[in-house]
Amino acid sequence: MSLPRAVAHLKRADPTLARLIRRLGPCTLEPRRDGTHFDAVLRAIVYQQLSGKAAGTILGRVYAIYGDRAPTPAELLATSDEALRAAGLSRQKQGYARDLAARVADGTLPVDALDAMDDEAIIAALASVKGVGRWTAQMFLMFRLGRLDVLPELDLGVQKGIQLAYGLERLPRPREVLEIGAVWAPYRSVAAWYFWRSLDNGDGQTAAAP
Repeated sequence: MSLPRAVAHLKRADPTLARLIRRLGPCTLEPRRDGTHFDAVLRAIVYQQLSGKAAGTILGRVYAIYGDRAPTPAELLATSDEALRAAGLSRQKQGYARDLAARVADGTLPVDALDAMDDEAIIAALASVKGVGRWTAQMFLMFRLGRLDVLPELDLGVQKGIQLAYGLERLPRPREVLEIGAVWAPYRSVAAWYFWRSLDNGDGQTAAAP
């Protein structure tokens, strides 16, 4: 990842974002390279619609079932509903996690081939899993694969950060997020990181990122 080059591009392309960058300092966006792609998608499922603290607690309890490590697809499929429920995983998310594990185990979702695919192809592949929509797939692209040109237009934190930075009267719609962010390409992931970070340093809270 060439973060200094990305930041320099964003500062040249957008004066509003340039002011935000000067206030917040260097970008520290780094993908998680530990573990497997299966584990990364599982983490993203657990983090859906939860605060980072709550999701981290649940994930830790799930890992505790397997000796404080991430499960393999086969291990997760062999785990009882009761054990996953006791760890804090909702019935709905249990279904999502089991569908993910089944697809990885039988090869329907070729996780080992994802690195070689383009962003939209990866989003389409991951969206075949129950409960994995565009936002979850985009988090995988950004925080697992380190893809630099992902703009999560559905993310409330990104929308709120843009609203505050640009002085908008209302939250921008997803289409408007993409329109505003067109000038940030090919480093839209870094721009999104700055909007999340701006909420951490202000009055708002960012969406939890896995």
